[in-house]
Amino acid sequence: MLARLAAKRFNEIRQAFRQSSRAFSTALNYHIDFPDNNPDLPWEFSDANKEKVKEIISHYPSNYKQSAVIPLLDLAQQQHGGWLPVSAMNAVAKVIEVAPIRVYEVATFYSMFNRTKVGKYHLLVCGTTPCMIRGSREIEEALLDHLGVKRNEVTKDGLFSVGEMECMGCCVNAPMITVADYSNGSEAYTYNYYEDVTPTRVVEIVEQLRRGEKPPPGTQNPKRIKAGPEGGNTTLLGEPTPPPCRDLDAC
Repeated sequence: MLARLAAKRFNEIRQAFRQSSRAFSTALNYHIDFPDNNPDLPWEFSDANKEKVKEIISHYPSNYKQSAVIPLLDLAQQQHGGWLPVSAMNAVAKVIEVAPIRVYEVATFYSMFNRTKVGKYHLLVCGTTPCMIRGSREIEEALLDHLGVKRNEVTKDGLFSVGEMECMGCCVNAPMITVADYSNGSEAYTYNYYEDVTPTRVVEIVEQLRRGEKPPPGTQNPKRIKAGPEGGNTTLLGEPTPPPCRDLDAC
């Protein structure tokens, strides 16, 4: 009897830990069944998308259908309103004839795939070292506080959610965020990158998006041109001197 009670209590604690740690998970690398996201829910591609599935698979050799996993997951996500339930991933696995785990591995690796519902504007904060050193945690905290949500939660109006993405490839302009824009529908989504952001600036970007405006992407530092140094170049202002003995015959 005591063993059963202890086991029950352990499972309750484990479930509570999973629920609480979910807010701190970047990729959500595990699955918890919910009424709107469980393997028992039926899911299949629409008739129109079934034709697209055939067209996508035709790009690959017949014995390498699994190579189509990324475009098929993207198609499934678009059909499902911008996120991927586990039943959609199972449907993709069935189409390309692989074990479902092979699809889960891809969906949990790439941050472009949303495994929970997201807002019309999904705000992704870069969490890699250069951005973290430059204050990405303060950027995320400003967004969460302003929107009144936890990471991976959606605001009550359905407009915003906040997540994390690994390196966005512009470390020189750290810190930065990406806005995955689903405001024109999940089939017409765009990714816009905002660099050199501050806690104040990201809140301003949120409010611009709320008003239906489209903040110009790129650096948010008015003293910087693209990835150039603030204030302009201080070195390499003239033609560089060639190294000696470039012409070996003259040496």
